[in-house]
Amino acid sequence: MDRPIRWGILSTGSIAGTFVNGLRALPEAQVTAVGSRTREAAEAFGDKFAIPRRHAGYEALAADPEVDVIYVASLHPFHKENALLCLRHGKAVLCEKPFTLNAREAEEVVAEARRRRLFLMEAMWTRFLPMTVRVREWLREGVIGEPRFFQANFGFDVGERPEGRHLKRDSGGGALLDVGIYTISYAHMVFGGAPETLSSAAHLGPTGVDVQAGALLRFPGGGIAQLSFAVRTGLGQAGTIYGTRGRIRIEPTFWKGSRVTLAVAGKPEETFDLTPPGNGYTCEAAEVMRCLREGRLESDVMPLDETLSIMRTLDAVRKPWGLTYPTEQ
Repeated sequence: MDRPIRWGILSTGSIAGTFVNGLRALPEAQVTAVGSRTREAAEAFGDKFAIPRRHAGYEALAADPEVDVIYVASLHPFHKENALLCLRHGKAVLCEKPFTLNAREAEEVVAEARRRRLFLMEAMWTRFLPMTVRVREWLREGVIGEPRFFQANFGFDVGERPEGRHLKRDSGGGALLDVGIYTISYAHMVFGGAPETLSSAAHLGPTGVDVQAGALLRFPGGGIAQLSFAVRTGLGQAGTIYGTRGRIRIEPTFWKGSRVTLAVAGKPEETFDLTPPGNGYTCEAAEVMRCLREGRLESDVMPLDETLSIMRTLDAVRKPWGLTYPTEQ
């Protein structure tokens, strides 16, 4: 067996715990260390997940010689500084989505990784799920012909909690960065690049963030994505790709789960249940470990240039709304 890949976990929120549970399904993944802003939080997280090395502060985690790669799970506005900190200490990085607050920040992080020749990847876990892998295969093989239309929603209601991160502007809150990114990233994947034109509309709530929004993206060749996302409205979360010879339906949620239905003209519909290993986060972690073992600096499933392209689309989608975050001013 190859030497275990030693993981460090930066931040101790709920998504960090979910990711650690995903790592448990990989025998060659070793969760070695955790870092938090406080000693108490690091100790509590370490106790809960049996992590031996606990650090009060992210600098100590980044400098830990027993760590090979760090999963950055902090709040959106801190992704840039946390990823840069880890890279500057020579660590490979898997950075939670959204990769950064905006494209300018993303370009800075990517440039640093490339300059130092270190592995870096956006943690868009949907890309690595077996059902998404199958969808990509069908698209590549032209099973439904040329993709012409993609429709997806992703919305839920967090309630009236202005103190929560979903509605706080200084936490990078709002629907776009939290759930809209899934729809936009998937549209990029379906059509193989960035949109050439787009329009969007949003409702900004009392705290100044987008509580619901919609976007219409047109891609080169005429493909169109119709997307909606919300954090104060429950929406269906399925996605459908319509092609010139059929359609692909991903349900009940296009961004997680396992069920996908293929309908090709002249043939009976087929439904496939492609259950992911572990809790789904296992798949993106396995990709990171594959890349590290093969000496790759980025993943060909979620390449850095595509992450940058998606961040530029996110910027363009919110530009008409006048929405900015405190660190951008």
